[in-house]
Amino acid sequence: MKEKANPFFEDLKESVELFSTVPAFGEMEHRTLADKGINGPTAAHVVEEVHTPLNYAYITFTTGTTAWQNIIGITPNEKEYRKSVGKNALKMAGVREGHKAMFCYPPLLNAITRGALEDLGVSWTFLTKSSRDSFLMDLYYKEPTVIFGESSFLKVALQDAVKLDIADDLPHVDIVNCIGTPLDLEAPDIIRDVLGAKVNDIYGNQEFGWITMNGTPVREDVSFVRSEVGSDYRETVVGGLPTGDSFPIVTSGHVLDKEGKVVTYMRRRTLPDYEVYVRETTVSAHQTIERAARSMLRIKSKVVKVPDDVVTDADRTVLELLPALPPKTKDEREPILIEGPEKTRMFDLLVQAQLDYQTLSIKDPCWIKGR
Repeated sequence: MKEKANPFFEDLKESVELFSTVPAFGEMEHRTLADKGINGPTAAHVVEEVHTPLNYAYITFTTGTTAWQNIIGITPNEKEYRKSVGKNALKMAGVREGHKAMFCYPPLLNAITRGALEDLGVSWTFLTKSSRDSFLMDLYYKEPTVIFGESSFLKVALQDAVKLDIADDLPHVDIVNCIGTPLDLEAPDIIRDVLGAKVNDIYGNQEFGWITMNGTPVREDVSFVRSEVGSDYRETVVGGLPTGDSFPIVTSGHVLDKEGKVVTYMRRRTLPDYEVYVRETTVSAHQTIERAARSMLRIKSKVVKVPDDVVTDADRTVLELLPALPPKTKDEREPILIEGPEKTRMFDLLVQAQLDYQTLSIKDPCWIKGR
C-alpha cells in the first residue's frame, strides 16, 4: 500500500467499490450444471468453468459420435421454442406428471431442456457413475419410471442382467426413450422383455433439440430435401438450416411406429453439407443479416451466406440451399427453397437474437472500442 495516496484515487476507489454496476469476480452470476439440470457424471468430460457471453442462454456441445465435440450456443430467443417442442414431444412419448426419469448421459437433457420436464411435473436423476454396472444398480435402487439413454448401452446392460440372472429382480419401467445415437434394432426387444417398457426412438441434436420421434417430426419447421447420399435418402432441415443427417423416407413406416416415415436408425451423414443462401429477409439492414449469418456459423456451425442482391424488408424469410460442391446432375441444379414463416422458424429466431443483441448495451467496458 502507498504511504500517502492521491485523494483522487481514494475517491475513485470508493466509487468503484460502492457505485460501479460492473460486478467483481465474486459478484458474477454462476450458471452451473445444476442450474441447467444436467449435474450428473460422465466418463468423457471434465467440468470446466467458462465465461459465458451475455447473448447466450447457455452453452452445450455436440455428442461427437463421428467427429470432435463442438461447443453449441443456445440463444434466449430459441430457448422457449426448444422447451415447447420438448414438452409436446414428451407428451407424445407418454411421459406425464409424476413420472421419475433417469438419464444415462446428462447432456441428453439439453436436447429436451429442464424446463420441459419441470412444466410437466417430471423429476429426474442420473446414473451414480457412467457405467453399465451403475445403470443396473441405479435401476434397482432408484426405480425410475422413464429412462433416457443410448440404445446400444441399454441393450448391453440388460444383456448383462440376463447373464447374471438378475433380470427378474429389476423393476418395471413405463417408458424407455432411446436417444443420442441411432436406434440399435436389437434393443427394443430386450428392453420390452426385461423391463416391460414402451420403447421410443428419439432423433435430435444439440443445435436444434428434439426433431423426430419414432419417425414422425415433433416440430413444424422440419423439411426434407434431396440428399447427396442417394435417391432413397432425404436430408433433414430444421428451421431452414441443414442438420447434415440424411434418412430414407418410406411408406412402410418406422420399426416402432408404422405411421412414422423417417427411418432414423438408417442415418447417414451428408457430406458436404448444404450451404444456405438468404434470398429474402424480414430485416431492413443488409449489415444485420450478415451479422446474423456470422453468428450462425459461430454458434451452430452452419454456413449461411448473404448475397448482395438479398431482398430486405420482405414479408417472410426465403432461404436457398445450394450444394457445397458443383452439382453433378440436372436434379441437383434445381433450386431448393425453404420459405417462412413456418419452415424457417429456427432461422428467424436466430436472426431475432441478433437484432435483440444489437439493441443491448455492452455491460463490460473492456469491449468499448474506437471506430
